[in-house]
Amino acid sequence: MEDRGPTVINTGGGNGGWAVAVVLAVVAIGALLLFTGVVDIHGGKGGGGTSVTVNAPEVEAPAAEKPAASPEKPAAPAAQ
Repeated sequence: MEDRGPTVINTGGGNGGWAVAVVLAVVAIGALLLFTGVVDIHGGKGGGGTSVTVNAPEVEAPAAEKPAASPEKPAAPAAQ
């Protein structure tokens, strides 16, 4: 009886690379949609926004000092 060599079966192969590319494309598109706000996984779009109330302290200007007593004689008008 004669021994035969190994039998090689070729099924076309190369489909694994396409599968990896499709999975990476789906992940990239999903990340793009999440980061741009198109998809909201927290479900907060219908509940209204956050309400923030800020009470600023009241600041009063210091009282102005009264001017010194005016002179008894008014100043002479400017020469023309």
